[in-house]
Amino acid sequence: MTGYDLKRHFDSTVGHFWAADKAQIYRTLARLVADGFAEVEKVAGAGAPDRQEHRVTAAGRAALAEWLSSEPERHVQRDPFLARVFFGADLGADGLRALFASRREEARSQLADFERVRAETAAADRGARLRLATLDNGIAHLRTELAWLEAAEGEFA
Repeated sequence: MTGYDLKRHFDSTVGHFWAADKAQIYRTLARLVADGFAEVEKVAGAGAPDRQEHRVTAAGRAALAEWLSSEPERHVQRDPFLARVFFGADLGADGLRALFASRREEARSQLADFERVRAETAAADRGARLRLATLDNGIAHLRTELAWLEAAEGEFA
């Protein structure tokens, strides 16, 4: 895939649990090529700029297999919304209502997107079922967050 293809693929598949911007994708592709985990081929564009297509190498597949079987790294979470709630004592009822309403709208929109993808995706094989399991995790988290937002807003706003 090209970097552009990878960004689109990220956004439509793992974006619910792993964010990646274009700059990060291109830096990572360059590092994977330099480390021998991927190779790049220039493909002439028909009436468009040349494309840089990347493919995983055998060494890259071996590194992925090693990573998959290793102990997961500790996840460090940073949530600007929760930081605002934590320090929000001086916001007042209107400010808190606006803060909660904004987050609720974002969560509802994301939940609708995830549920649409879930309904449109077939669990054809083990890999597809595993990918759907991560989507189900995102759906469960959003539903829980929406319930928490309702309770928190009822108490504080």
